[in-house]
Amino acid sequence: MLERVAQLRAVLELELSQISTVEQADGFRLRHLVRKGTVQQMIDEMRSLPTSEKPAVGRELNVLKAHVETEFATINARLQQNRKQQPTIDASLPARRTGHGSVHPIVATIQRVVDIFGRMGFSVAHGPDVEDERHNFSSLNFPDDHPARDMQDTFFVQSNPATLLLRTHTSSVQVRVMETVAPPIRCIMPGRVYRNEAVSSRSLAEFHQVEGLYIDRNVSMADLKGTITAFARQFYSADARFRFRTSYFPFTEPSLEVDMSCFLCKGDGCRICKHSGWLEIAGCGMVHPNVLASAGINPEEYTGFAFGFGLERIVMMQTGIDDIRLLYQNDVRVLQQL
Repeated sequence: MLERVAQLRAVLELELSQISTVEQADGFRLRHLVRKGTVQQMIDEMRSLPTSEKPAVGRELNVLKAHVETEFATINARLQQNRKQQPTIDASLPARRTGHGSVHPIVATIQRVVDIFGRMGFSVAHGPDVEDERHNFSSLNFPDDHPARDMQDTFFVQSNPATLLLRTHTSSVQVRVMETVAPPIRCIMPGRVYRNEAVSSRSLAEFHQVEGLYIDRNVSMADLKGTITAFARQFYSADARFRFRTSYFPFTEPSLEVDMSCFLCKGDGCRICKHSGWLEIAGCGMVHPNVLASAGINPEEYTGFAFGFGLERIVMMQTGIDDIRLLYQNDVRVLQQL
């Protein structure tokens, strides 16, 4: 047994002298110094030795184990220190491309709209997302039995469903402006709106609108058409053609829908304009006298116009995105393409 101890000592001394890396040191530890390593295995074999041989063999094994553990600790500490001092960055590798944040297309569109209207003399107004029925419906000339008041279209606040709701349009901000600002009034109202609609590739229950309001003496339909076309030519295309179609909104009279020749196909027809050559860009009209009177403005002295459009629709038309949900799924691959 003493001869086997001497042979094991020679093997351990040789392997210790050959350790030059942390990985080799770890391999030595796993082979010899763990619970099932060679040193412990030989200690366990002492149980089968005659009682007379155990003291001498045990003494040699204890000396061997202490010596190997001390030598190994010294070598391993030196290797670990050398690893810490070595550079962890390989300067010869190519640089890693870092990702950069960008403005969300909805935010970028709002900023551009605000900038264009700002140069046209329009200020910006904001209002609460949680509104009352008077500002959201009654003051805008919505009849009590209008379908938009139905629960199928409006999110009513559960704590007080008779009066509070999530605004269905930013027209409620127009009412608040007319109630607090004396004419002349010229402002736009960008913001988030909510409607109880099924979520699909073309519609969301939560989206953005920009509405505008201009009230002064002698405001006419010509002012409305000039403002809309001036904005659209700056935002879309300088050579765009327009057409105005009659429509209906409770808060304007007369009411119009505005179409613009497709800025992608120039009116020839494409997928974005559904091969019609025209894109619907806004709803507008002259402010209804009842709305002016409800806000305390004399409709015999002042007239005005209002308009509004959806921001997501603009972004989809300009980018070619065919699913509105992609704008809100936090997929960085979509944002990197915009």
